[in-house]
Amino acid sequence: MKQVNDIVSLTRDGSIAVVCIDNPPVNAISSRVVAGLSSALDAFDADRSLAGMLVTCAGRTFVAGGDIAAFEAPAFSAKPFNAVLARLEALDRPVVAALRGTVLGGGLELAMACHWRVADDTTRFGMPEVKLGLMPGSLGTQRLPRLVGLDKAFDMISAGRMMTASEALASGLVDELAAAPLHEAGKSFLKRLVDAGTRPKRTGERMVDAGPLGALTPRMEAVVHAKPAYPAFAAIAKALHAAATQPFAVGEEVEAGLFEELLRSPQSRALRHLFFAERGAAKLPGQSAGSAVRAIARVGVLGAGTMGTGIAMNFLNAGIDTVIVERSPQALEKGVTAIRSTYEGAVAKGRLAAGEMQSRMARLEPRLDDAALGDCDLVIEAVFEDMALKKQVLARLGALCKPGAIIATNTSTLDVDQLAQASGRPGEVVGMHFFSPANIMRLLEVVRGARTDPDVLATVMQLARRIGKVAVVSGVCYGFIGNRMAEVYMREAEFLLMEGATPAQVDAAVEAIGMAMGPFRMLDMAGIDVGAKTVIEYGKAGGLPPDPSYRAVVRSLFESGRHGQKTGAGYYRYEGRKPLPDPKVDSIVQQLANEHGIGRRADIGQQEIFERLLYPMVNEGAKILEEGIAFRGGDIDVVWTAGYGFPDHRGGPLCMADEVGLGAIVDRMDHYAALRGNAFGYWTVSPLLRRLAQQGGRLTGWPAHEGKSQ
Repeated sequence: MKQVNDIVSLTRDGSIAVVCIDNPPVNAISSRVVAGLSSALDAFDADRSLAGMLVTCAGRTFVAGGDIAAFEAPAFSAKPFNAVLARLEALDRPVVAALRGTVLGGGLELAMACHWRVADDTTRFGMPEVKLGLMPGSLGTQRLPRLVGLDKAFDMISAGRMMTASEALASGLVDELAAAPLHEAGKSFLKRLVDAGTRPKRTGERMVDAGPLGALTPRMEAVVHAKPAYPAFAAIAKALHAAATQPFAVGEEVEAGLFEELLRSPQSRALRHLFFAERGAAKLPGQSAGSAVRAIARVGVLGAGTMGTGIAMNFLNAGIDTVIVERSPQALEKGVTAIRSTYEGAVAKGRLAAGEMQSRMARLEPRLDDAALGDCDLVIEAVFEDMALKKQVLARLGALCKPGAIIATNTSTLDVDQLAQASGRPGEVVGMHFFSPANIMRLLEVVRGARTDPDVLATVMQLARRIGKVAVVSGVCYGFIGNRMAEVYMREAEFLLMEGATPAQVDAAVEAIGMAMGPFRMLDMAGIDVGAKTVIEYGKAGGLPPDPSYRAVVRSLFESGRHGQKTGAGYYRYEGRKPLPDPKVDSIVQQLANEHGIGRRADIGQQEIFERLLYPMVNEGAKILEEGIAFRGGDIDVVWTAGYGFPDHRGGPLCMADEVGLGAIVDRMDHYAALRGNAFGYWTVSPLLRRLAQQGGRLTGWPAHEGKSQ
């Protein structure tokens, strides 16, 4: 064996050279891998006694992409890897890639530069770069359509769609599925080529069938038109057009230029930030990967309403036995029916096999007696958002649950420490704030109480991954991370209404930057009654400012029976689900403005709305970091993109703030403080935000250890 470097080796097996990449955990392409491959090619070139080359990887997978962290380096370039691929493809002796696991991105580009490909029948193939705001940068847009055709190449590259081994064989992406252990199958295939004197089959020398381009072009244009905020789609269309109409060398230049533009684009920077932020959010400071966790084999959910049934489905979907408890037979049956109907709908749409539906329903145990929760490893209460009620529930669960069981509250705003204390076993209490619909929304806020045991927190974070959630840890405060920031967002939205803006005007201003929906459409959908009661509960706890105009609109709408979509009237009136302007709302906000001495004006523009909604929210995020409520700036961005519809191409509110410039945000906060007055501290700049603005720092890079510990 020749150890080319510490992660690439070249072994002689008779007349065959075996090049092996060993770069755990997923053999990602890195500068050291590229250097090792280059040296391996040097050695192969120098030894003419070698008749062919087998390219393989150690571990469970072939190369599953590139080292994304390397993209952040100012000097990063795909050229060295592309040069290696060109040398590999140009070899005058046959080269076979032995593929297994997930062959993704740069790994697939490496495989396509080889002359033939043999794969295990469980292998999956993909080009997921678009999810990072990128396109393939190592000839993926040029080689893939030459192997599988333009249609399939467009689907794989633009949607990041995975292809199975059988699909890859049928499409021509692979040449043979292994009938023996992969390494032996690869060697056998290569030896047959050598014995037959077969000339190398170079993908770059093939022509793309340009015939489908006419039919494909409108589809590509439709995707580009539908996603104007994501420049990667237009770039993919241009690169594939070049593949179909230009020589390979020209297509290579087109791809290289487009990839470089995308790599430096704010959209890709934002999406890469979220990629790392989601992975960082799973890491708990002070805990290693091998930290002790508790076994969770049986879960209980107290409450079979909309939230409780959604929570239960997460565990049923993951194969976990689940008990759901309600007080009345009617409420319990309604909850079970809702779960069954959801699964039946998935079966009807072909998203779920009928047998799997039956298996999931068989794991559900509906009960009217909460004693059934006594042998559960985790119990989640999902009762009404009322502190007195939840304290009663936590006290009951503290007495009922077995020793070692974790007790979780699904509260969205209430003090988890008070609830934990009511249980009598605060070390085993944690917040698990699911977002509605709980079986669909990706985000789970995991709230660590002051006395939550470390292994309880670690267990819930591990369980979150098991049920397919993106989990973010929050400390205890009103609203935790997401709803605390949403509160200042809604505060300014309502003040803008009283000052003269319309709900549609406010919603449009933030939807223009990519928010899934504006604040008023969002609260109408969630329920004005829910929003108002949250404010009322916060007032009972003494958390509201001494400002009689604070959230006056939502409280007035609630008192008048306008609860949003479900009553056909909220900030808008509704025809079905279509929001329409309502003169009654104009009358309500004008009356409130008069009552509270708020002057109305007609000159509220889109930029002011954007600044007044988003900049105080960023400021609140900085306070959350200062107080140690969130571990990292990236955690806040994950909360808002995974749970609140903040556009991922902006990376979250803090990433957006870094792009705008913290100095500019501080200046505008100071401007509104002077313009509107600051009697209640609404425009007081966080010391952290002001300091970072002065130092040229970034909120997304702010380390948690600088803040207070929780």
